[in-house]
Amino acid sequence: MRDASDAPPADRAAQGAFLVSHDPETPPAGLQHCVAIIGNFDGIHRGHLAVIERGLALARRLGRPCAVLTFEPHPADFFAGRRVVFRLTPEPAKALILERLGLDGMIVMRFDAELARLTAQEFVSEILLRRLGVSGVVAGFDFHFGRSRKGTPALLVEAGAQHGFAVEVVEKVRADPAGSLEAVHSTAVRAALELGDVVEASRLLGRPWFALGRVEHGRKLGRELGFPTANLTLDPSCRLRYGIYAVRILEGGVLRQGVASYGRRPTFDNGPPLLEVFLFDFEGDLYGRTLEIEFSGWIRGEEKFADAEALVSRMREDVEAARRILAPG
Repeated sequence: MRDASDAPPADRAAQGAFLVSHDPETPPAGLQHCVAIIGNFDGIHRGHLAVIERGLALARRLGRPCAVLTFEPHPADFFAGRRVVFRLTPEPAKALILERLGLDGMIVMRFDAELARLTAQEFVSEILLRRLGVSGVVAGFDFHFGRSRKGTPALLVEAGAQHGFAVEVVEKVRADPAGSLEAVHSTAVRAALELGDVVEASRLLGRPWFALGRVEHGRKLGRELGFPTANLTLDPSCRLRYGIYAVRILEGGVLRQGVASYGRRPTFDNGPPLLEVFLFDFEGDLYGRTLEIEFSGWIRGEEKFADAEALVSRMREDVEAARRILAPG
């Protein structure tokens, strides 16, 4: 994964590198005349996948690169003046998923007062045409844009016809094949994770929910207790329920199994939230490495124990519970 300013334009297309461009003033090198798939895409759930697949198909037909156009901070955070959205996929995780889906890049526009003031027509002329030079645009049925969200999918279709770029609007995707449930929405995924229901969250996403982070040095309490852990600080917006989870860990192309605690360690310090991951059958130094932690099952809520001995006894039970959840079949 590379920033669009990191290499000569001619080299990037040949390398097939996934490009990330922040606030381009002109069409990003390597993504010129792209098909832009527009949205926040937080979580990249099954509904988002339908929009992304349509964008990839349109890009293939047009013979153009395909990129997601997204915004930071989340518009809801900008208007609130503080973090209000539990980010399911902070920018690094979002880029990783999009790269795996086969996109050519991600364009991240800064959502600020200047962008918020643009009318729908100005958004088309300034962002889509001048700064990105799009060949096509794909968006979901509920996409709105421009000042006061007055830009609608219908207006986007009209703008495409007027300015000569293709537009496709994707209808909603429901949470079950029979269509009896509500449309897939990031809000439902967040609600499931806030309850610790990672199985339901994964069902809505169409893949396991994961957290991405770099292993940092801690107090080494786990090592002293016989359960050395890799410690990661998650995005400050994370509202995953504090507790113990069965997890799979991807590092350096190797998939491992383990058990993770997310919370504030009430037995010791009630400190800032931390994800502590114990990898089964692993010895080695992970400090400084980036881990992808897939959440596979809920075991129990965070508890305060009378002493370290009681905690260790429960941790042994947690390990066995995680092994059962993660066992094949």
